[in-house]
Amino acid sequence: MSFKLTYKPYGERAILVEWPTKIDKSIWRDIVAFKEKLAYCEFSNIQHLNISYNSLLIVYKYLFNALDEIIKLQKIYNDSIDLKKVEYNLWKVPVCYDDQFGIDLEELSKEKQLPKSEIVKRHYQVNYTVYFVGFLPGFLYLGGLDETLHTPRRPSPRLKIQKGAVAIGGMQTGVYPLESPGGWHIIGNSPISFFDASKEIPCFAKSGDSIAFYPVSIKEYELIKTRVTSGVYNLESEVLID
Repeated sequence: MSFKLTYKPYGERAILVEWPTKIDKSIWRDIVAFKEKLAYCEFSNIQHLNISYNSLLIVYKYLFNALDEIIKLQKIYNDSIDLKKVEYNLWKVPVCYDDQFGIDLEELSKEKQLPKSEIVKRHYQVNYTVYFVGFLPGFLYLGGLDETLHTPRRPSPRLKIQKGAVAIGGMQTGVYPLESPGGWHIIGNSPISFFDASKEIPCFAKSGDSIAFYPVSIKEYELIKTRVTSGVYNLESEVLID
């Protein structure tokens, strides 16, 4: 499936390629496929490639002729290149949705006119796609949130969000990997570590992986947290081939 793309010079050494402005798995897969095509073609002048929900930023090492480069990019996008299958992981992430962690569940329950248990159920009964990682190290931007749970961000962000907080903001859900300010609605907490700078791969998940949340009790939460701190906890996962 091809999309109508726009190509824009982005400063002196970059081009921004844009897809339709919505969070959609088919759009994201098309962006990743284009990124893989560019990697396959081995452009010596490309420094790095950054993807988001609906764009690909191509940053070059040297100055270039924008018109010539855009024509080249359009041709590559439309070319059929036999790319190898990519392995992704489905990560099974424990979350405690108890009221002591889900500090915004009551408010969301009233706003959505749904029992808190139903909000929790609708949240964890979905496999989420990791679109990309940012704005904090290890913060996973996840797509696939049930539409009934879409909620605008809080009008006033909190100055301190607990590490591991599971939250909803707009059409997305995510987990705060570190203590930080934030304006999303907090519905639970995960005891696992989403970012560990001491490891060779600091963040276990990558763009294209999937996340499956599953509910745990406070007792289970504390047990997992102790095992994580002791370095003996292994996160469950299974391999998916795309």
